[in-house]
Amino acid sequence: MRYLLLTGLSGAGKTAALRFLEDMGVFCIDNLPPMMILKFMEIWETVTPAPPCVAFSVDARSGSFFDAHSVAGLILETQQLGKQLETIFLEASDDALVQRYKETRREHPLAGDSVTLTEAIAKDREMLQPLRETADHIIDTTGMKTRALQKAMREILNVDSEKVTTLRVEVMSFGFKRGLPRQADLVLDVRFLPNPFYIPELCRHSGLDEDVRDYVMNNPVTQEFMDKTCAWLDFLLPHYRDEGKRRLVIAVGCTGGAHRSVAIAEAIAAHLRTLDCHVEIGHRDIDVEQAHWGQGEE
Repeated sequence: MRYLLLTGLSGAGKTAALRFLEDMGVFCIDNLPPMMILKFMEIWETVTPAPPCVAFSVDARSGSFFDAHSVAGLILETQQLGKQLETIFLEASDDALVQRYKETRREHPLAGDSVTLTEAIAKDREMLQPLRETADHIIDTTGMKTRALQKAMREILNVDSEKVTTLRVEVMSFGFKRGLPRQADLVLDVRFLPNPFYIPELCRHSGLDEDVRDYVMNNPVTQEFMDKTCAWLDFLLPHYRDEGKRRLVIAVGCTGGAHRSVAIAEAIAAHLRTLDCHVEIGHRDIDVEQAHWGQGEE
């Protein structure tokens, strides 16, 4: 069992670092009073199965529950008990911290009516010095981009970079007459394609059936659309992944969500499976549309 103690200056990026650790499969607990860490370890080690790594984020937000000297003593105590507790300390320059608090308009946990932001930062830095001196890993996030912080977290965990950055793509079909999917990142409108609903022998079939799929996909306009769309996605996906995006939802819509959008979504998913990403496919409106055929246009 491996334990990480994530600490450092307020505004230095602990929230982002904790999110990255969670994406890498680490069980994360934010703002846990330090006095509870040992007790949590005892309970956690009785859980089966349990994730092999846990991260605790502790800092000045805990108020009177937080004392850096006590936390340093806790680290020593855990080591004496044979537990692996590594400290990750995040810091940044005063100018960078001031700028971040101005941008987010959040209050520093040590600031108040009689304490300015710069005074709070100085107090925070002084208070946390005992933890900085004993930290296993110190990361200065001044001027650090998102990808650099992710890379630092991966190196600490010693995990496979490719495994962590695999993009999960969900391709879904839908019908515009039932509204846009709220979770969609990209929306493709394929209502310009010929509609199988108006072909008597096809209207009661869906885009999952071979005859409808062939009707949609063999159209020259569809083929040109697919060529350009696949080239576009080939360009986009690596950039999304490089920026740290973990999940992408591509929604393909036609009028009802049973014919054209289904066939195109399946074709796009098949193409994406040839790339370095995990692909899921779903059809939001196909069942409800089939239940209402004969009552209106597809």
